[in-house]
Amino acid sequence: MFLSFLDELRAAGIPASLKEHLILLEALDRDVIEHTPEAFYYLARATFVKDEGLLDRFDQVFAKVFKGIATSYGVAPAELPEEWLRAIAEKYLSPEEMAKIQSLGSWEEIMETLKKRLEEQHARHEGGSKWIGTGGTSPYGNGGYNPEGVRIGGEGKHKRAIKVWDQREFRNLDSTRELGTRNIKVALRRLRRFAREGAADELDIDATIEGTAKQGWLDVHMRPERHNAVKLLLFLDVGGSMDPFIKLCEELFSAATSEFKNLEFFYFHNCLYEGVWKDNRRRFQERTPTWDILHKYGHDYKLVFVGDASMSAYEITHPGGSVEHFNEEAGVAWMQRALNTYPAAVWLNPIPREQWGYTQSVKILRELMGDRMYPLTLAGLDEAMRELSRKR
Repeated sequence: MFLSFLDELRAAGIPASLKEHLILLEALDRDVIEHTPEAFYYLARATFVKDEGLLDRFDQVFAKVFKGIATSYGVAPAELPEEWLRAIAEKYLSPEEMAKIQSLGSWEEIMETLKKRLEEQHARHEGGSKWIGTGGTSPYGNGGYNPEGVRIGGEGKHKRAIKVWDQREFRNLDSTRELGTRNIKVALRRLRRFAREGAADELDIDATIEGTAKQGWLDVHMRPERHNAVKLLLFLDVGGSMDPFIKLCEELFSAATSEFKNLEFFYFHNCLYEGVWKDNRRRFQERTPTWDILHKYGHDYKLVFVGDASMSAYEITHPGGSVEHFNEEAGVAWMQRALNTYPAAVWLNPIPREQWGYTQSVKILRELMGDRMYPLTLAGLDEAMRELSRKR
């Protein structure tokens, strides 16, 4: 089993050596950890992973090789209460039936009614149109349908929730992913402005030949290395409806990190608010205030948003509209501040352009961007890079 684990790690691009394999076996032989799957996971991770960018890849390999290692064999079954929000069955409705379902009204009415439901309801419910539960047409719960509801637990099915109460884990993008990035790199190269900066550590052949010819002896000339001087500020939407586009975003992220020396990136979810983060595993503990970014990075930075722009319109237009926290200011306010600070800005959308007209939030953000929203395709990237290169 452990040899197959080693092979899988190498196949995933994690540099696992035989020495590390022997260290793991020696640690197990000396009982340095408790005999639990969790302790073994952390020991193996500490042994093989030397770069935090490979943590997610390690988790995938570990889950593949040791699937089923945790078992309840020999342990007395605990009497656990039935899960409150467990989806038993989804009520399928026709488009005509969905059209008949009316939302409660404004954002304020929806949240006020939810407070009342929480006070009044004392039991699990499913399949109805009023209480918090699963299935049905109630605006509150999960597994059902309502044009404007609050999803509590479960998984999104129709992507119509205006707020989500659920602790979700997002993973960082893998900047080492190289598959399929070559054409993206070619498109990004339109955004180039070369300059020589820093220490003179590169041999200047032409100047050395000219100097040697003039002086009559070897006259070595050095110069700073030539770099792309464009400064790029990259904001990446992660989690939720962006999960189907992880591979595409990883390819873009990998290409951008190799093409731009002056690159700063941050993650956000759905819309820009008062805080962003660098590590999705610690997005609630280690946030960077958006104000700090706007004051730290100069106006000469090019701003690129990457996201599907698909969310409830309240997330953009209303304070408190965020699905993950209470934002004191609407997302539109922060978007306008960012665009005022960085005149050269574009939004890359992985959803095909012909589908943008079906989602209100896409329309709103596209208007905020001054129609500078482009599809995340090679043609769209080419258009976006031309826009960022345009003189202002």
